[in-house]
Formats: sequence, structure tokens, C-alpha cells
Amino acid sequence: MVAVQSTMQTLGSAAANFSLPDVRAAQNVSLSDLSGQPLLVMFICNHCPFVIHIAERMAEVANQALSDGFAVLAISSNDVENYPQDGPEEMALFAQKYDFEFPYLYDESQAVAKAYGAACTPDFFVYDADHSLQYRGQMDSSRPSNGEPVTADDLSAALAAVISGLPVNDNQVPSIGCNIKWKAGNAPSYF
Repeated sequence: MVAVQSTMQTLGSAAANFSLPDVRAAQNVSLSDLSGQPLLVMFICNHCPFVIHIAERMAEVANQALSDGFAVLAISSNDVENYPQDGPEEMALFAQKYDFEFPYLYDESQAVAKAYGAACTPDFFVYDADHSLQYRGQMDSSRPSNGEPVTADDLSAALAAVISGLPVNDNQVPSIGCNIKWKAGNAPSYF
């Protein structure tokens, strides 16, 4: 397990365009479909111990954000040739297991992960209704081996601020998790 941190993209950056297949609904989801909605983007995968550690609480928070008016997306960008447990069929089962009420998108080319500057799983990005980046970083300070409870405090505070039109605390801590499993020769320049 190789642990890496979020790249901590510049606050105020625009959400990158994408069109990716939802593994559960057999349809593509595009950024243009989400115009005018605040947005939560989560880069995750099925096998990462950091994701599994928070998956239940992450899904609860994401489902609540969806109910509160956010567009919510989970994206898996891992190389499935070398990590078949992260393939589309397994993604659909993972989404079912954790009761995702939001799309789980497959980024086969890894172009979307690069465009967002995603580095690890999990990696969280919160955008306002204009799709301007307001938060990037950890869900909370819990890790598989540190004994801290999974609270989702950091992510929940950011979501609450955005939906209320309030500024998000700019003291943001990078997420830590497994590196995105890049295809051979496909790792972005930020590595």
C-alpha cells in the first residue's frame, strides 16, 4: 500500500469537463448535466483500504449531500488491467453494497483524474453552484491504522458551508490514501 496525499488544487479553480459512464445506470454523466448545482466529486476505488475504512460514512454523507441539493459523483480511475477488482462490474457491486444513491463513474482513460489533479483514493473536491472549487482534501482525520473515529467532519463542514452560501474554512488538510493506479506511462506530471 503506497500512501500519497492530495495535490491540493488551487481554490477557485473551475471543475473540469467530463463525460463518463455510470456503471450502474448504463448511461453517461457529464459536467454539463449538472449546471447550476453545487458539486461533490470523490475519487475512490473498490480495493483501497483507506476507502474501505470510510466507505459506509462516506456514502451516508454523500447521500445526504445529494438530498441537500448537491450533484454527487464517485469516480474510479484505476488501471483495471492490473487491478481487476476495480473494474466496472465490481464498481457496481461496491456501489450497491454501500447504498450509493449517486452515480459511480468509470474513468477508463484516466483523463478525468488528471484534469482534476486527483492523486489518491479517496480524494474529495467540493464545488459551489458555479463549479468553482471551494474545498479539496480529507473527509476527516481517520485512517485505517490511527484509531480515530470516522466522523466526516472536514467534508461535512465544507458541504454545509457551500449549501448555505458561506465561505469554506480555508484551513484544509490533504487527503491521504492509496495512489491512483496509473496505467504504464500514464502518470501525470504532478507525480
